Amino acid sequence: MSGMGEDRNGVATAPVPAPAPASASASASTVPWNGGLQEEALELLRAEGGIVVSPTKVGYVILAADRRGLERKFEVKNRPRTNPGVVLCGSLEELVELAEIHEEALGLYRAHDAEDILLGCILPWRSEGRALIPEGAEPYLMDARGTSCFVIRFGVPGEAIARSLWDEERRLLFASSANPSGQGNRGVVEGIGERIAGGVDLVVESDAYVRSMQPEADERTRHEQGVMVSFVDEEGRLVPEQHGARRVSPVPTLIRGGLSADRIMHHLAQRFPSWDYRHGQYH
Repeated sequence: MSGMGEDRNGVATAPVPAPAPASASASASTVPWNGGLQEEALELLRAEGGIVVSPTKVGYVILAADRRGLERKFEVKNRPRTNPGVVLCGSLEELVELAEIHEEALGLYRAHDAEDILLGCILPWRSEGRALIPEGAEPYLMDARGTSCFVIRFGVPGEAIARSLWDEERRLLFASSANPSGQGNRGVVEGIGERIAGGVDLVVESDAYVRSMQPEADERTRHEQGVMVSFVDEEGRLVPEQHGARRVSPVPTLIRGGLSADRIMHHLAQRFPSWDYRHGQYH
């Protein structure tokens, strides 16, 4: 049965799709999403080296919470170590403790948090945030400039896990898409492939949740990734605030299109007199 959900502020949200039974072709470690915090997934991620596949707004991701888990994530994806994972933030409070961010960039995050819009931004780390990175994990989640992509509002199943890890233990959660490297995220659990399904500790399945995020889209038209905006220059330094002035440089740059790109560009245009669009200039 579907029921009304609530966001972390207690505000009613759209009906949460009822968990669907795991497909017969999925691995033996596949379980249906329970509609809330998946405790067995959380416990696996608390253990050393645990990795879990979980649904998001744009498809499935592999979650990890420590160095060994990140290593395993790269192994099962057959992904080059030069493509870092992202940092999943379960709240804005976590984000501001981890990332170096100014008020204008934080305002962009706040707007998307309020509208429940998936957003990832490239930012430097605060020294206090960097101290919370598990030992040996930095090469798996940072680029050569020492920056990372900090993501919010990526979907209820993973957000619940990220909030629990942070609120209870001040632990971080990292992710990469759950599809073989170089292949698209199909948005269905069968699309993760046998190598990933057999190499992780658990697959949390909810094709219904993924589909509910883009109900009018089909396999050809659906977005398989979220938008990414860079707030750093070529050296990894935070771009300056604009305070309404023109011709400030360098500027925030949308470097990857995706789900809700129209709304995100609207918010960029509202807040920044100058910003850039360079789809494909990936982190």
